[in-house]
Amino acid sequence: MTATTASPLPSTGEFMGHPKGLYVCFLTEMWERFAFYGMKALLFLYLTKHHLFSDTDGYLLLGTYAGLAYALPLLGGLLADKYLGMRKAVVYGGMLLVLGQLGMAYTGHAASGTQGAGAQDAFAVQVMYFSLALIGVGVGFLKPNISTIVGRLYPANDPRRDSGFTIFYMGINVGAFLSSLIVAWIGEKIGWGYGFALAGIMMALGLVQFLWGRKHLLGHAEPADPALLQVPVLAGLSRERVIYLGGLLLTVVVWQVLQTRINFGPLSALFGGHEVTLTEVVAVLLGAGLYIWFIRLLFSGISAAEKGRMVMLMTLITVSALFWGLYEQTYGPWVAMADRVMDRTTFGIEWTAGQTTAIGALFVIALSPVFAWIWPRLDKVGLNPSYPAKFAWGLVFCGLAFGVLSFAAANAGDDATVSLWWMILAYFVLVLGEMVLSPVGLAAVTSLSIPRAVGMMMGAWFLFSAFGEIIAGRMGTWAEIAPEASRSEALAVYGNVFTNMMWIGLVAGALLFLATPLLKRLVKD
Repeated sequence: MTATTASPLPSTGEFMGHPKGLYVCFLTEMWERFAFYGMKALLFLYLTKHHLFSDTDGYLLLGTYAGLAYALPLLGGLLADKYLGMRKAVVYGGMLLVLGQLGMAYTGHAASGTQGAGAQDAFAVQVMYFSLALIGVGVGFLKPNISTIVGRLYPANDPRRDSGFTIFYMGINVGAFLSSLIVAWIGEKIGWGYGFALAGIMMALGLVQFLWGRKHLLGHAEPADPALLQVPVLAGLSRERVIYLGGLLLTVVVWQVLQTRINFGPLSALFGGHEVTLTEVVAVLLGAGLYIWFIRLLFSGISAAEKGRMVMLMTLITVSALFWGLYEQTYGPWVAMADRVMDRTTFGIEWTAGQTTAIGALFVIALSPVFAWIWPRLDKVGLNPSYPAKFAWGLVFCGLAFGVLSFAAANAGDDATVSLWWMILAYFVLVLGEMVLSPVGLAAVTSLSIPRAVGMMMGAWFLFSAFGEIIAGRMGTWAEIAPEASRSEALAVYGNVFTNMMWIGLVAGALLFLATPLLKRLVKD
């Protein structure tokens, strides 16, 4: 069967009613997310406990690294569409991921002294930065293209497509759940390097099974013009090799970007007196460029109805950055709170701080079928909320989740610890917000955007997810705890910070509710 076949796939190419290639992609994405989220669950703890980064530096690196990892898929998707094809891009990205995760396994010797002012192993720290760069660029090549392959496995208008993506989406959350439980435990209990190494090994296995199962992709992931890849373009090197070398050069650039700070004087003062990271500067420039493109699009001759839909969509995309900025505190201050002031024992089992990040993935797995069932039924009775209303509810739930932890911090036990059950409740409320915003956002991009701008607006959606990660890193610095602080003092900081974040979510949600009627009028024909 060729890539241009439009008829349904033969039964010999299927398993449980879906193309076998779906399960190849499912396992690849599952192990990639296993590696990514396992490392992310450990990163803040590793930075502050092993290398003795200050809380502020740890939160900023967590945000800038994740932000770059979510921004680079724009480039990886573009190169795959135009030149490499999805299969080659996934393989290349997977190789960079394996190298990066295994590089993280080299931890050197632990820093000595006090947190924020320790004597670090400089070589090990640079290895870590370069490994994070490898992972970020690897995600950029792999993540957008593995999803594209899934879509191409189904003929146009195939009714199985939605359920296929649901199965694929479950792979993301299964990987996130398992890694938070396993990688986090090994990293905290046995050794940081062992946790990172396990993430790298599982990513390697995922890459091997992708290579082994590539025949089940049925040619849908091949380059659009294979001959174009072999054309010499630089010093006798083929275009394909230049792209691969360019990826390595980009890794070197990211390696430096991750650790570069800039002092803008008064501007830096707006960020709490800290220097602005180069990643934040790049994000501001990208955002400005996107808005300039968007304004030009509005005056490019599109109809009033099209303008209305695009304005609504850009408003929602912009709002999503704030949601993710709050949501991603789960890998920063939430983990720190779990580590420092939480009784993590339930049913006689003690969780590690990093393992608490598994709670969110577990609720996503449990609630996804519920919300998939709810929306069509609400629509039948005319009660399905509009896109802006759903986003507003997402912000409100997000704010309420922080309210749960703020209340917990203010009502700690006599030993100045908080029960893990408060965090479980907070995650439940937070994931309710995720369910009404994240999947809905992707649907909004495809339904509201004008046809010629769908790709750009989908890129904007992921770019603002990257902005959200960067915002999360900056907001996380509010929760810095002095190394000598007592549990009671730490609880006071967390309570104050989470209260502020609660109000940010609630007020932003309320403002969006107020703006909903206006936004709805924009999309009326």
